[in-house]
Amino acid sequence: MAEVMLPMKMEMPNAPSKFTSPDLLHVLAVDDSHVDRKFIERLLKVSSCKVTVVDSATRALQYLGLDVNEKSVGVKDLKVNLIMTDYSMPGMTGYELLKKIKESSAFRDVPVVVMSSENILPRIDRYIFMLYLHVYRVKKL
Repeated sequence: MAEVMLPMKMEMPNAPSKFTSPDLLHVLAVDDSHVDRKFIERLLKVSSCKVTVVDSATRALQYLGLDVNEKSVGVKDLKVNLIMTDYSMPGMTGYELLKKIKESSAFRDVPVVVMSSENILPRIDRYIFMLYLHVYRVKKL
């Protein structure tokens, strides 16, 4: 019989940094797929993270208070430690979201993980070098 291993609780480093606090790690997950959003949310909650999920890049910008075209719902002193986004979404892509985040003084230092089922190396290289992408994760289909 196979043994099932659950993810361990994330250990926070003892030394303070701009990405850690005594509070839970806060992750903003952006994906147009309901199934993928639920998967990410459950996985991160098991790892003791606070998770906010939104279904589009536009909604992510509104949540972060960065959308100048629509009424933003950004919370004053919002703390997001990590942003995970799908690349291929209708409307605004993960690349466009990443670019807007990196242009923001409030969130430019927040690590971003871009997930995609596409495995196109030149595109991945462009993200890493142009926008300081932290991780590009290829989704298994």
